[in-house]
Amino acid sequence: MTQAAVTTPAARPFARLRDPAWYQEYGVYLAVAVVLVFNALFTEHFMTVDNLRTQLVQVAPIVIVALGMALVIGTEGVDLSVGSTMAVAAALLPLYLGYGLVPALVMALLAGALVGAVNGTLVSLVGLQPIVATLALFVGGRGLALVMADSRLKQIVNPDLLSLGTGSFLGIPLVVLIAGILAVAVAFLVTRTTFGRQVVAIGGNRSAAALAGLPVRRVLIGVYVLCGVLAALAGVLATARLTASDPSSLGTLMELSAITAVVVGGTPLNGGSIRVLGTVAGALLMQLLRATLIKHDLPDSTAQIAQAAIIIAAVYVARERRSR
Repeated sequence: MTQAAVTTPAARPFARLRDPAWYQEYGVYLAVAVVLVFNALFTEHFMTVDNLRTQLVQVAPIVIVALGMALVIGTEGVDLSVGSTMAVAAALLPLYLGYGLVPALVMALLAGALVGAVNGTLVSLVGLQPIVATLALFVGGRGLALVMADSRLKQIVNPDLLSLGTGSFLGIPLVVLIAGILAVAVAFLVTRTTFGRQVVAIGGNRSAAALAGLPVRRVLIGVYVLCGVLAALAGVLATARLTASDPSSLGTLMELSAITAVVVGGTPLNGGSIRVLGTVAGALLMQLLRATLIKHDLPDSTAQIAQAAIIIAAVYVARERRSR
């Protein structure tokens, strides 16, 4: 039998299943479908409208942070300060809500932009490794948030802010709608704008991008600023949903959740590619997996182990693809 006879058209779809590139491209969507089918068959009341709505509301802040993280990882960087940025934004809200919702939102988002600008400056101008540069604000940012909040939980009573966390439009929760709009906006930014193409080029080869005349430093600072703003917005929405500003716990481990969503979604850690839809699917997969295990009375530690296994598999698939 000849080689041509082996690779018949009918066999090609099955050959793709052995290709690591296929799993990196579509594996996360297949995993989401498998989890949903499993729950439809074996988990009582999981596929109800109310439960699925709850899952989307819970994952929305993670999606928003992960979108910013995807941009940073696309430049071969990482931002460990996103959780602390959420805490800073949450701490600022009670201080400025007396002036109205808009001033409070502006101050919270400006704080996120400032954190991102500091991170971007340390990475692009000072030359620090991203993990080192953002680690400083990972620690210091939460400390600053606790100082601003006097280390106390503060109840939120502003109805306009609370409506962001509990309101809906045409039956769609506002937090989910905001996350969806931002996902579309980031996808457009990455695929249809000069800035997005520059981000991908810098992540692919920063030295070559600089030699080609791309504004590497400006783009890097812009990416970290966007990541900081998105993290701050997620902090605002999480505060509105919880009806309280709690800088001591808000955003804890969010950086790990965001990185997990990005990696599982198919964006390589070595930069040069950004998968926005995959990032959204990655965040949704982690949320559904955790909810599934909880519904079956398994401890949260089991969910963490399962998530770790998925991360290892995603990194392994990406490495196998690069080695071919």
